[in-house]
Amino acid sequence: KVQRPQLNHLVHQDIRAMAWIAPFMVGRIPVAALANPPSLVEVFAETITEELDFRLEAENMLDIAAVMAELGQRHWVVPRPHPDLVTPRVLVMERVSGFKLDDVPGMKGAGVDTEAVIRTAMISFLEGAMFYGIFHGDLHGGNLFVRPDGRIALMDFGMTGRLDDKQRLAFLGLLVCAATNDLRGQLTSLRDLGALEPDVDLDKLITDFNLDRPPPDLTKMSGEEMVSELQKTVKQLLAYGAKLPKVLMLFVKDMLFLDGAILHLAPDIDLISEISLIANTITDKRRDIIAKELGMDADDLVVDLEAINAVLAPSDEGGVSYRDLAQRRKEIQQKMDVQRDSGAIRDLRKSLRSNPRD
Repeated sequence: KVQRPQLNHLVHQDIRAMAWIAPFMVGRIPVAALANPPSLVEVFAETITEELDFRLEAENMLDIAAVMAELGQRHWVVPRPHPDLVTPRVLVMERVSGFKLDDVPGMKGAGVDTEAVIRTAMISFLEGAMFYGIFHGDLHGGNLFVRPDGRIALMDFGMTGRLDDKQRLAFLGLLVCAATNDLRGQLTSLRDLGALEPDVDLDKLITDFNLDRPPPDLTKMSGEEMVSELQKTVKQLLAYGAKLPKVLMLFVKDMLFLDGAILHLAPDIDLISEISLIANTITDKRRDIIAKELGMDADDLVVDLEAINAVLAPSDEGGVSYRDLAQRRKEIQQKMDVQRDSGAIRDLRKSLRSNPRD
């Protein structure tokens, strides 16, 4: 891996431009505050600056390989950097190869269980962040291969997510509370991660957002009703000062990639059963550690996916595949498109620009 001349200078020019633009986006488009553009630029600046020094990338490779070994995750292959051939602008590493992520016929022809590939990726990705505060921060199809034996070869460690102890504990609490259906615990963790103001009234938030009630089934709502619900929700989020936490930006980006990867590798997988399997696998393996770090009774760590099931399968038809979920998303998008064409979305944007907290 060789860095082009003048790249450092060009990158910092771009960062200065983005840093200047980001605050104006929040000022002129209030709804943009939810995405937290200034912090997005800050995260990008931090990660891209680190990527420019290939010595740091080599260290990231060794750190993540060590964590995978500690976790017993032997289904990943992290290429070894050559210790004598690493400089700030040159990185020589072990050569790896395999099937591209979208080459499902090739993988199946080699006998690779593509559903197991997704399951392995999710468990190791979550465990690394939950228990060690480290994860690959730039998952995409060009950064990994699937080996003929089903192992995943991971590359490009320039962008690596790291959580300090306080952030990691809040993140651990968020995922554990989601798996055990602890609503207040999830909100507390989100607050501690910076998604909500430190003095937020959680009881009022739960009431205002009807979080103690089953969520509405958007497929059963008209496009007009969805726009109205969206307008109400966005305004409430803005009023609470909600925003995407800086510390979770790389994690959310990776989760969006893994979400799309399921469509290629396991479109007919039962999502509820799979989430239950992943949650139980992690809690069973790390039950005592989780209980100790979160100050819980180990016996209280019981997976309860009632809330997640209500979101993914509100009709309660006994399970939902990723293909089913994709179809639901398509139906919702089509209704929103009709509203966009009718001008309702334009009116919503106009209302949010003029009265973001009304």
